[in-house]
Amino acid sequence: METINCKLGIQQRVLPIYRVPFFSTLAGQMSAGMQLFAGTPRTREAIDTADRLDAGELIKAWNIHLWDGRLYLCLQPGIVRWLDRFDPDVLIVESNPRYLSTPSAIDWMRSRNRPVIGWGLGAPVMSGVLSESRRQARRHFLSKMDAVIAYSKQGAAEYAANGVPESRIFVAPNSSAYRPTGNLPSRPLINEGRLNVLFVGRLQLRKKLDLLFKACAALPPHLQPKVTVVGDGPDRGFFEKAASEFYPSVLFTGAKIGKELEPFFQAADLFILPGTGGLAVQQAMSYGLPVIVAEGDGTQSQLVRTENGWMIAPGSLEDLTQTMAAALSDLPALRSKGLESYRIVQDEINIEMMVQVFLDAINSVRQQ
Repeated sequence: METINCKLGIQQRVLPIYRVPFFSTLAGQMSAGMQLFAGTPRTREAIDTADRLDAGELIKAWNIHLWDGRLYLCLQPGIVRWLDRFDPDVLIVESNPRYLSTPSAIDWMRSRNRPVIGWGLGAPVMSGVLSESRRQARRHFLSKMDAVIAYSKQGAAEYAANGVPESRIFVAPNSSAYRPTGNLPSRPLINEGRLNVLFVGRLQLRKKLDLLFKACAALPPHLQPKVTVVGDGPDRGFFEKAASEFYPSVLFTGAKIGKELEPFFQAADLFILPGTGGLAVQQAMSYGLPVIVAEGDGTQSQLVRTENGWMIAPGSLEDLTQTMAAALSDLPALRSKGLESYRIVQDEINIEMMVQVFLDAINSVRQQ
């Protein structure tokens, strides 16, 4: 990757821990420095946030959270003072019009003839009361961007449908793992006992682990796997109770980070994400694991393909059970899908590739 002589500013509502490797790698490519402006989430969001970057500088914002759900808004009143101090050449902001302080940051950059890049999931179709006025507000917001970076091809198409010229849209597949450099774990082609199913992530209701336990219990006895749940969170007690009721052999390890996760990925045969969220799926793929993932916002579709796993209907116990039965009953096919998972993360979707797309977008707007 190239190094750019650029002072880069980045606005985020919060800085999740899983984003630190990406932002730190991006900062390492900015010879004039990088600062990231981010605040804290609401307590009930249960987001594990970081208080520093390995490279670059984290500037702590004061987030004011207003209302909930579709009415949610966020203020970051110190953003212009930060820009005055840091004086960036390029600014990257979350392309979310719900963040009410972002327009003032864009105006600050515009008054100095400096480019702004938006970054986000996409711009899905809105429905309900005030949807038309909200859609117009979003189109106006996006029109202020010199370029937009989408997490996925689906997100890119949504931005284009909202008036962003395709020439200004970049796709940086959402990534939480570096390109793997170690040896692929060796896994036998002959079944030597019960296979090991793994989940890694924050224990929240939306992860729907109770569906996983019910699905395991519904499998024929000879296919019922070992299940390891790595993680902690506000709903751990709920899931432990569900496991004791439906599938008592589940192992809950608690939270593990960094190298503590390696033995669990290496010992697993299949990674399952039955609910929403969870970039650990990419970590699992970097260890050569096939994956079963619930369909979400479009970002998973680039990671999970028929060659390396299965996408299932969210919330469907029947779909999860049938998919697990198919996966666990054909070990050679399972191993083959795991090899493809490793190839995808090595060749196509990793932090290094994501950073390169950001560099391409930065170079593009500086040349406009």
